[in-house]
This record gives sequence, C-alpha cells and structure tokens, in this order.
Amino acid sequence: MELSKETYYVTTPIYYPSDKLHIGHAYTTVAADTIAKYKEMQGFDAMFLTGSDEHGQKIERKAEEAGQEPKKYVDEIVATFKNLWEKLGINYDYFIRTTEPRHEKVVQKIFKKLYEQGDIYKDKYEGWYCTPCEAFWTERQLEEEKGEKVCPDCNRPVEWVEEKSYFFKSSKYADRLLAHIKENPNFIQPESRKNEMISFIEQGLEDLSVSRTTFDWGVPVPIDEDHVIYVWIDALSNYITAIGYETDAENFNKYWPADLHLVGKDILRFHTIIWPTILMALDLELPEQVFGHGWLLSKTGKMSKSKGNVVDPIVLIEDFGVDAIRYYLLREIAFGADGAYSTEALIQRINSDLANDLGNLLNRTVSMVDKYFAGIIPEPVQEEELDLELKEFAASTISRIETEMDNLRYTVALEELWNFVRRTNKYIDQTTPWILARDENKKERLGTVLYNLLEALRIISVTLKPFFVETPIEMARQLAHIQEVKGADWQATSWGELESGRKVINGDPIFPRIDVEEYFEKVAARKDTKKEEGVNVKVTPIKDRVKFDDFMEMDLRVAEILAAEKIEGSNKLLKLQVDIGLEERQLVAGIAKHYQSEDIIGKKILIVANLEPATIFGVESNGMILAASDEEGNLTLSTVASEIANGSRVK
Repeated sequence: MELSKETYYVTTPIYYPSDKLHIGHAYTTVAADTIAKYKEMQGFDAMFLTGSDEHGQKIERKAEEAGQEPKKYVDEIVATFKNLWEKLGINYDYFIRTTEPRHEKVVQKIFKKLYEQGDIYKDKYEGWYCTPCEAFWTERQLEEEKGEKVCPDCNRPVEWVEEKSYFFKSSKYADRLLAHIKENPNFIQPESRKNEMISFIEQGLEDLSVSRTTFDWGVPVPIDEDHVIYVWIDALSNYITAIGYETDAENFNKYWPADLHLVGKDILRFHTIIWPTILMALDLELPEQVFGHGWLLSKTGKMSKSKGNVVDPIVLIEDFGVDAIRYYLLREIAFGADGAYSTEALIQRINSDLANDLGNLLNRTVSMVDKYFAGIIPEPVQEEELDLELKEFAASTISRIETEMDNLRYTVALEELWNFVRRTNKYIDQTTPWILARDENKKERLGTVLYNLLEALRIISVTLKPFFVETPIEMARQLAHIQEVKGADWQATSWGELESGRKVINGDPIFPRIDVEEYFEKVAARKDTKKEEGVNVKVTPIKDRVKFDDFMEMDLRVAEILAAEKIEGSNKLLKLQVDIGLEERQLVAGIAKHYQSEDIIGKKILIVANLEPATIFGVESNGMILAASDEEGNLTLSTVASEIANGSRVK
C-alpha cells in the first residue's frame, strides 16, 4: 500500500490502574504527546498510543479490598487517567485497555501461536515473587533487610512461589537479540542503559514464565483453563493489538514497526529484552527505538503510589496552569537522566522563563503597537542590520530545535527557543522603540521594529505548539493571528508570514509572577480549611466522660507490624503479627478495606495491649489497634511520627 505521507508511531507504557496517576506518569505522557504533536506538525501521519494494563493479582486484591468486582474497580481508576490526560492536553490517538475483548482475543491467538510452534512449553516455576510489583526476582537480584529477602524495587518482603506454569523460550532468541542491539546503536537509548541491557543478556537469558494459576483476573490461556496469561504477553502485546495485529492488517502494516517506545528506566528490561524476543518469535519487526527515561524523584526518592510520596498533577494544574506544568517537566530535567521535582523550582521557572522572559516580551510588544500604531500591525519597510540578525537567529533556532527534538532532547530544544526569546528581548533594548517614537521621521523604522517583534512572537507561538496547550493560542489571539496559528504546521516557523493591517489585542499577562511565600501560605491555609471542613462534617457524638483512673488502666503501647494477611472468608479483617517490645502478639483488625497487607508491614502503630484475648472470625486476637474513622467510612491507623522503640508506653 502506498502511503500519502510518512508515519510516526509513538507509545507510552500502559499504566497500572491500582490507584490514581502521579506526576511521574505525567512526565512520560507529556513527553510522548509533545513528540507526536511535533511530528504531526512536520507532516507525519502520527499515531500516539497510551492506555491501561488492567489484569493481575494486585488488581484482583485491590478490588476485593474495595468490595468491588475487578472490572468495576479498574473502570473507576481508568476514568481518572483519562481525566488527567484531558487536563494536561494529551491528544492520544488511541487509549487501549487490556480488558478490551479485541485485545484479549488477539492475546490468546498470540499465546496459541507461540505454543503451537514450540516457543511456549509447560513446566514448574520456582522463584521469588513480589506481589506489589508483580515481579519475579532471582536470588542474586534480591536485597536483604533485617535478615529478610526483599524486593530490589519496593523494598518489601518477597515470597517463594512454586506453581505449574507455561514458559516462553526467550533464551532461544538471546543471540539474535544481542546481535540486533549491537547492529542498531539507536535501538536502546540512552547509551548507558543500552550497555546495561547488553550486560544482562550476556549473563544468560532464562526462559520466561508467562502464565499463572494463583489468581483469576486475567486472559484465560486458550489451551488450559486453569491458567491465565501473565503480563509479559498480555500487556506488552498492546503495542500491536491497538493498531490492528490479527484484526486490521492494513492499519497494522501502516504503523508497525513503532518508531518510539517511551518508558521509564525501571521497565526498560521488559521492553528491550522480553518484548523483542516475543516479536522475534512472532516473526515481526522490532521497534525502531526504545527510550528509557529517568525517574522524577521526590525528596524521599522515586515516586511510588505504594510509598505514598507522589505529587498530584491535578493539584499542580489547578494551581499553576497546564502549560507551566508541561514546561517544567520538559525543561527542568534532561530527558534520560533522573531529576527531582520541587514546587520551589517550578515557581522559579514560571517567574523567570515564563513571566519575565516570554510574558514580558509579549506584553511589552503588544502595548507598544497599541500605543504607537493604535494597535494596527505596521508594515516592515525600513530594514537594518539588526533586523537581519534577528531573522537569522530565528532560522538557526528552528534548525537547532529540529535537531534536538529528533534526538528527544526536549530540555535543550526549549533552551534553544528561550535563547531566541531572550534575543528578541535584547532586540528591544538595541532598537529602543520608545526613543524612535519621539521622532516622526522615524515612524517607518519604528513600524519595522515592531513588526519584527510581532513576527518573532508569532514564530515563538507556533514553535510552542507541541510543548504547550493554551499559551500559543492566547499569544496568537493577542497577535490577531489565532486561526493561522491554530492551523499552523512546522513550515509556519519561517520568517515573514505575519499579515500587516490587523489590530492586536492588548491582553492580561499570560504568566503572572508568583510569590513563593504567599503560595505556600495559601497551601497551608487550604490544608487547615480542609481540616476544619472535616470537623464540620457529620461526626459521631463524644461518649460520656470517664474518670482519669479508669483511663490509666488502659495500657497503650507502640507496636511494629511484622506480618499481615487477610483472614479467609472475610473481606475486611486482617490478621497481624506485631512486635510490642516485650513479645510478639497476634491481633485481628478490621482494616482490610483500607490497607493492603504488604503496605502496612513495618508501620509503627498504637495498640491497647492489656485487653482480654478475643476470638474474631475464628482467629484469636490479643489486643486492639487504634485507628480513626469518620462517618463516611474513611479510616486511618494511628501511627507514631518518629522512630521510637517497640513497646514504648503511650501516656
């Protein structure tokens, strides 16, 4: 089939709907959205895919704890994904869900094909498994803490698993994959991560377990109803099922192989080793490039929903606007390296780059046109050397941006653009339009200067379209070229397309400056207001007073949770093993709907230690935990704020 124009297919990982997404997920998706928009402006038929990976044991457990069916649980979480992408201005072409019937049917076809050609076989699996990460680890990959083997990613205990499983012969394709990586130097980027993957393969690939019997929430294995297909074949296949593999050959052949898989560095191995070997077994081409970007870190390390150290992008958008967030994500951190998120750094970027440099340039220029030419865009008729320098700077800037974008160096591309913004500000100082305005004989020169400033701003607005959502349109509105900028392709970054004679619109500053202290005062006040609102909600009345001596009979202690597991037959009870300093105790607590077992191990909580033992749901409980709950059914454990010895008395 002959294509009308060249295609460009970019993907993000499909995100796991165990909870709402955080700013780290936004980082990946904004980057993919930006390159897709850039390629589209260049004339490519761009296909941008994102989605959700909805099967697995963790989802099954989360849904059970929430008292919901897995599909209903993921439906609600996926709705928050789509809401976030809408607020961030993410223009994906397709959002795939692994619970889609089309995807599930093709995944079964893939499994059956690999089985029938001898690339999948049945055997017994033995190994260390981390449930929160849904990952298997070899002995050498595990870390140790307090004498216990823990997951190297989330630092939580792993469990030894033995079960019958179907295995994919990834080892069969190791040599072929290694040769491909070495023959195609851009296949894995950045370079440092490519070397890591080569080292991993050279140590020897083991065959991959691709089915499970320990949970039901997944795609059934077509040849064995006791097994479900595991994530490697289910989730990774989304990149081909979404564009029509086995269902729409024309569309599939149009877009495959993918030009770019964008992933976080923690899942690079899955996408550069497991996924390529599956594609080789299916006799399909490999993607052109897999880029493993770095982590967006918080003050407490890698952001993780399970760690609870995430930053909510919805709140940031509401506080600072969508374009400020997109700019910060792409400008602050070199794409490929780790970087730390900081609200202070975000505000600094807004004030210096967006308010001072860009916003001030637009405001000054439009105000001068309004003042000296009654808002009418003048004709450029008296050109001088400074004007030629500005034009040449614009052209070279666009050329450099193209080079940087083709190499995914977003930070450098934006720095190049901001060099042009600053150069244009300098042009104002060099040409001094306020002085030209005093001399009626220099009216034509003044008009040329202001035209050049407006044209520079028009080019900036067009160049910003892949990066920003609202700002290019607002700039174009003030420049009286809104329709031209809305429909502009990359060729519109050439000098000279601004039409004279139109009337500019003097608007409000596009990026008002933010006072850091005032902002954090507002954040603190907002938290206090929420607390007050929480008190004003319906609250259980306080019980009758008790005597102090009666209260002192209660022995409250600090206890550390050593182990937690659900009690069979109950959807709200957990059996806890706790250390209270003097001894270890077993407690039963009705918190399973609010806490996942693995998330509370290691927490230091408060318990009543001298209650009479009780049998709850057939399990003996020696004590009672302290927790706060409201009339809405929300519950939170009472924990200690700093390190203190187990068994310490609460007075």
